[in-house]
Amino acid sequence: MQKLHDLKEAFSILEIAQPQLVLGSAVAVGGILAYLLLKRREVKSIPIGEGWWGAGDKPLKEDEKIYPFEVQTSDKEIEDLHERIDRTRYSDTLENVCFHYGFNSTYLKEVVSYWRHQFDWKKQVAVLNKYPHFKTKIEGLDVHFIHVRPSHREGQRVLPLMLVHGWPGSFFEFYKILPLLTDTQNGLAFEVICPSIPGYGFSEAPHKQGFDTLAAARVFLTLMERLGFSQFYLQGGDWGSLITTNMAQKKPQSVKGLHLNMFTSRRGFKVLLSMLIGPYLPFLVGFTREDVRRLFPFMEKNIYEILRETGYFHIQATKPDTAGCGLNDSPVGLAAYILEKFSTWTDLKNRDLVDGGLERKFSLDDLLTNVMIYWTTGSIVSSMRFYKENLKTNIDNRVDSRTGIFVPTGLAAFPGELMHCPLSWAKIRFRNIQSYSYMSRGGHFAAFEEPQLLANDFIQFVKKVEKL
Repeated sequence: MQKLHDLKEAFSILEIAQPQLVLGSAVAVGGILAYLLLKRREVKSIPIGEGWWGAGDKPLKEDEKIYPFEVQTSDKEIEDLHERIDRTRYSDTLENVCFHYGFNSTYLKEVVSYWRHQFDWKKQVAVLNKYPHFKTKIEGLDVHFIHVRPSHREGQRVLPLMLVHGWPGSFFEFYKILPLLTDTQNGLAFEVICPSIPGYGFSEAPHKQGFDTLAAARVFLTLMERLGFSQFYLQGGDWGSLITTNMAQKKPQSVKGLHLNMFTSRRGFKVLLSMLIGPYLPFLVGFTREDVRRLFPFMEKNIYEILRETGYFHIQATKPDTAGCGLNDSPVGLAAYILEKFSTWTDLKNRDLVDGGLERKFSLDDLLTNVMIYWTTGSIVSSMRFYKENLKTNIDNRVDSRTGIFVPTGLAAFPGELMHCPLSWAKIRFRNIQSYSYMSRGGHFAAFEEPQLLANDFIQFVKKVEKL
């Protein structure tokens, strides 16, 4: 009888609670439906926009033809370089500073001596012309690019790919990786386009303010369309990472896959929580042991180190023309400014070496060829302005920063990159990650420093996307 009484009482309580249960269920179902509706309405692209960066007013019609281009030099250009080098006034270095104060002037004299007496610019021009160069007018600017097609082989599958460089690099960064991508492997090869960002190298500099990564992305989308590619892959690091990401946001239907070797995510509660918990309970916030090793101690690796290495960033984002004036006039000053980045950004430990470890991963011929692209085109100031144009306002408030990336994405995390972004953070922004790799070695200039590693990671990513 007691059990019967208890059962009757339970049913009476249930009857009283029924309206509340119904209401709670309705709220829960409504919440789920609202979430799904919001998910469906989530913005998955950003406006393509339009622009004009040429001198003067925009004409009614623009020449859309593509013209062959060849890198050239002259005895007069080389003589001027040598005369300026010979007039260089060096500063005395402090004792035992290695590269902690910047480019060590004692080692700089060795590099400049090689540049003056052994470096053969005419030979390197021939190396640059190894691949076909072109120019075409887009939004008022002569846009330079190289276009490399693979040799035809029976049964091969050829996929279009654009590689985009950053600062202080150039299209030449990709010369070592190009043969690894254009040679057929297991029936797969790539037709590669490497443009120069407007204001860099042989691409014309914008004549008007405001040319940022969104504008560069639109220009490069136009370039791919003009070349006849409706779908293609993208790969980038440094500014190239943001430009290619913007391309994927502007025209996701055209981007088959996006591969990056530098990437960041949004800040927020999840990131803050993982910074607090990560060192102690990494599995709770999706960190691996490698994430913990690369991220912590957080203040040292992500605040103090960044402050030590981003003085250039603040200058270029505020008064690029002032600092650029001296760099554009002095080849030795330009070389020191650029090459110091190829030392430190490859490995922060290089600051402890008298020669900055510069020749451990690069040859002086390759490094000086990149410097010469800036010197002969007089493009250092316009390349520095790209920072100013992108950082005039808070970049986190831009439409691209508030919009996710939904195309298939591959991420290669190199251990020497200035900032590490764990997979759990990357997922906040990149919504379709197909591949995330902890690279065994290498730094910021991945294609230049570790072309085989980068090529391998890119190819395995493409095979996943293509289901090969």
